[in-house]
Parts: sequence; structure tokens; C-alpha cells
Amino acid sequence: MRMTVLFGSPRGAASNTGALLAPVLAAWRQAWHEAEVYTLYDLTIEGCRACRCCQADWERPACVIDDDMQPIFRSVLASDLVLLATPIYSWYCTAPVKAALDRLVYAMVKYYGAQGKGPSLLAGKAMAAVLTCGYRPEKGADLFTEGMRRWCRHTAMTWLGSLEERHMGYGTAFMDGEKAGHAAAFAGALIARLTDASAAAGPAQP
Repeated sequence: MRMTVLFGSPRGAASNTGALLAPVLAAWRQAWHEAEVYTLYDLTIEGCRACRCCQADWERPACVIDDDMQPIFRSVLASDLVLLATPIYSWYCTAPVKAALDRLVYAMVKYYGAQGKGPSLLAGKAMAAVLTCGYRPEKGADLFTEGMRRWCRHTAMTWLGSLEERHMGYGTAFMDGEKAGHAAAFAGALIARLTDASAAAGPAQP
């Protein structure tokens, strides 16, 4: 199986989100699955222009903005799972993650063109999230996870849930063995869900 990770912390691998993502990736790769990680703060990703040029082509993303979203489109098309890894800022994801989500939902979901409603190129894929926040997750991450549930329903994807961990404040250690165990277990649960879904779907048709 293949996973595309959209990593949206401005502090990179040294961040709380990076520390929580690391054991998820390790467990995923240990099971011999592929993962492509995009560190969004290192990339140039414009916001969606709402030009709808992408809607004329129902077979590929066809976004006219020539920036670092182009390899992300290709990676997502080739993946079974899209994993969002982001700290929660102002009760939602960071700005580069939001920009990427906006670009994905327009370029890969052909519902908005003048010729009528087309297909979702994301249909049948899965999405999950690794989240860190300063509030209790049920009060800090809840708006974002509800938004992603709706996003997945709209795009015909399957929402597989989120790993949410709280940071108790500056000057306190974030990562510990308990959180690492949660992260590894989360990766195992994702693999199990995707394996079950693949088995239920049966072999690909020639």
C-alpha cells in the first residue's frame, strides 16, 4: 500500500507533530508499505484561484497553477491513503495544509464544471490525520476532524480517523513512550483497515 503524507508544521521534523509522525511512519514502513512525505512549509503552494480550468478535464487534476502541488497531485492519485500531519492553529490545520486541501478538492473533484457533475478522482481512497494541539483534543481538534469527515463524504473518500495528542505547554516535554505507543498502534490500525478494505474489494479487474 502507498501513503501520501502532507506534513504541515512550520518547525519541521523537530516539531511536536514531526515527533508524533515519526513512529507512525516507522510502523508503516516496517510493514513494507510505501510513504511519500511532503513538508509543505518547504514548498510553494498557492491558494486555489477558483478559475475552474481544472473542471474541463475529468481524467486528471489539470490544475493550471505550476507550483509544488503538481507532484502532490500525482502522488495522491497513486496512493491508497492521504495522511494529514498538522498542529492545530486557531482550531484548524495550518495554512499550507488548508491550501493543499483546497487545491485537491477542486482539481481532483469534478463537480463544479459547466458541463455538469463529473467524477471524483479521490473516490475509493482513504484519509486520516496526525494532530497535535494545546487544548484537550475534544476541544482543540474537534472542528478540524469534523471538517475532514465532511470533506471525505464530499469527495467519496473514507475517513479513517485521527491520532490526537496534547502538548501541555512551552517548557514541557511533548513526546514520551506512551505517545510513541499510541502512534505505532494508530499506524497498525490504519494498515488493518486498508488491508480489510482491499480484501473486501477483491482482485483488480483486468
